[in-house]
Amino acid sequence: MATVNFRLRSKANKNVTIYVYLSMGRGNIISTKSGFTVNPKDWSETTNKPKQNTDINKQTFNSLNKLEGFIYGELNSANKEGRIIDLDWLKQTIDNCFDRVKKDDTGLLVNHIQYIIDNANTRKIKGSSKIGLSKRRIAGYGTFLGVISEYQKVIRKQIHLLDIDKTFVDKFINYLINKKNYSKNYAGKQIDNLKTVCLDAQGMGIDTNPFVGNIESFKENNDERFIVTLSFDEISQIRNADIKNEALLNVRKWLLIGCEIGQRASDLLNITSDNIRHVKGGLYIDIVQQKTGKSVTVAVLDPFVVDLIENDFPYKISTQKLNKHLKTLCSDAGINEEIEGKKYDKETKRKKLGFYPKHELVTSHSFRRSFATNYYKKIPTPILINITGHSKESMFLEYINRREDKDENANLFMQFYEQIHAKKEPVLKVVKSKMR
Repeated sequence: MATVNFRLRSKANKNVTIYVYLSMGRGNIISTKSGFTVNPKDWSETTNKPKQNTDINKQTFNSLNKLEGFIYGELNSANKEGRIIDLDWLKQTIDNCFDRVKKDDTGLLVNHIQYIIDNANTRKIKGSSKIGLSKRRIAGYGTFLGVISEYQKVIRKQIHLLDIDKTFVDKFINYLINKKNYSKNYAGKQIDNLKTVCLDAQGMGIDTNPFVGNIESFKENNDERFIVTLSFDEISQIRNADIKNEALLNVRKWLLIGCEIGQRASDLLNITSDNIRHVKGGLYIDIVQQKTGKSVTVAVLDPFVVDLIENDFPYKISTQKLNKHLKTLCSDAGINEEIEGKKYDKETKRKKLGFYPKHELVTSHSFRRSFATNYYKKIPTPILINITGHSKESMFLEYINRREDKDENANLFMQFYEQIHAKKEPVLKVVKSKMR
């Protein structure tokens, strides 16, 4: 039977280190520093712990009691899982007990995540000549750091980059999906973050597990995705609804503009007069997308929306308020068809699949998806991609949950071909007669 004891190795008249001794039987004894000190004159040979004669000694006494119980608990788990009990295990267990992290240990996963966050403003952006991560990306790393820190408490172990093998990744995925009940998309994003951080560390010469290059992210299948969009008819229904509330009228303006320009809410709500250029028959809106850094120009031709932008531009609100009022607006406008989708459940704090009135599922992101879906096959896809900012057609089609329709593409080509050649003037062909 394993036993845990604490001992001193010196009787000097000053504070000395308290050592942990773990006896596994048959002369198998492991010892290391506990991280605590005591003056030998305050050491009890009866309890093998400090005397409780001062506040500091009382704290040390309680800490050693905590450590003793923690080691016994970890021993049970390690024996059950068949893990090796050695000096490294004991050191790691002591650190885990008191959440100790060596700030200079570059091999720790949390430390490299923090390194990326701390140096975000000078980091080179992949595939670009620019430096500096976006606020959104930095926030993403911050969230990932929180997820990893929480997981370390669950497994009672600090995660080293060398630990990240296939077994670790499989267990982490299981934790994200089955324990935390995260969506496949959110869990897949965390796995993508894990790979990115590991490869970044590897590129800096930090030792990592050879498996990190084989980490694969994942996402929901098309059959599992429920995209909520507003058709042209539904947008017209909202536009013509009898709305009196000022806040809802303002949200309606944002909706009408958003469904016509296809941008994320973060970019839509930051539009000012500086982004607008007037042209014959309409206007242009120039935007630098916050998420991607891409510059896009959107032409707005709908007379009603052009008039909104020029003469009755909505006042700025937060995305949170926009989403809150949006559901009320759509409900008042009669967007109540029951559809299948995922709605946030306050009890589980996760999205729950079910059938709900459509207005309950509409969000500000529906503006962008509605634009892309409504104009797909009506406007050439390359033009739509330039407006939405997607880098590839395959990403755009996935965004609107469509598969490539090759027959439809061929039909569209014929339509454009006929339009081009219909505009050509007939050419008089001179036929030379044969000489007799």
